[in-house]
Amino acid sequence: MNRSTRRTFLSTAMAVGVAGLAFSCAAAAQDAYPTRPITIIVPHAPGGAVDSTARLFADKLKDELKQSVVVENRAGASGMIGAAYVARAEPDGYTLYFNASIHAINPLLYKKDVKFDAVKDFTPISMLAQGALIFSVNPKVPARNAQEMAALLKSDPAKYTFVTSGFGSAGHLGAAQFLYDVKMAGDIPIVLYKGAAPALQDLVGGQVSAMMDPMLSSLPFVKAGKLRALAVTGHDRSPLLPDVPTMRESGFKDFEFYSWYGLWSPAKVPAPIVSKLEAASARIMASPDVKERLASLGFESAYKNSADFAKYIDSEMARYQKIIDAAHITVE
Repeated sequence: MNRSTRRTFLSTAMAVGVAGLAFSCAAAAQDAYPTRPITIIVPHAPGGAVDSTARLFADKLKDELKQSVVVENRAGASGMIGAAYVARAEPDGYTLYFNASIHAINPLLYKKDVKFDAVKDFTPISMLAQGALIFSVNPKVPARNAQEMAALLKSDPAKYTFVTSGFGSAGHLGAAQFLYDVKMAGDIPIVLYKGAAPALQDLVGGQVSAMMDPMLSSLPFVKAGKLRALAVTGHDRSPLLPDVPTMRESGFKDFEFYSWYGLWSPAKVPAPIVSKLEAASARIMASPDVKERLASLGFESAYKNSADFAKYIDSEMARYQKIIDAAHITVE
């Protein structure tokens, strides 16, 4: 072997060795994950349904992974500020993202404004929970069920308004679906509020008439008699409101609507890390105390692994697009 050939051989061997060492180090780091605190980005303000479920999950994830897990709120722009931050984060498993179904709705509404791809820029790790909405009205509204509410809207549309806690939220699309089903889409305004608290305040005060909203925020007002629940939007009645029928029972046979919650990471997070988080999520959501706590908030465990969650997101986005098109929901 001449000197030139020997030099080439040694250079190649060194490169292969370095590459192999780098691969071994990367694999070891993935096996050891996590070795430092994890941050879960919640793209909404503290205290709401997303934040509450995220903090419950984060507390359990800390125990599962034996590592500190911090929830960081990055609210604004219907959750898109926090989502954009995660989309740009290092795909190392130390920045995660917890959001509701609005993550799959935003790109269908804000086509020109979204600075990320809600599918391609994220890895869905696990779907975790879901919660039916309460269809409630101010007690002065003379409707006792969803069919009576539909009749009222048709008889005097100028008298009634719906309210939503956020543009593009599950409650917004649920209300839009109902108005479309009763052929009143476009005739009854859906007033946009920034958050559940001010929306519920005006609903209780009678400034607006009706709302679809997660149980976590609406249930206390129903229990206190400040709102009247007409129906729930899940497949089954809620144990928290056993006397309130579902929309299906109320004559809307195809009406089923949930706000669902899941965990994502930035795209291209190594598969071993995704698998570790996926397995931890499965154990957490199967825990009896987590199920009990979720039930007390009006949610239920609805775990799906990464592959099934990705398929579910695709199917939900297709369904949401149909509602948006049918109800002519546009960003003004």
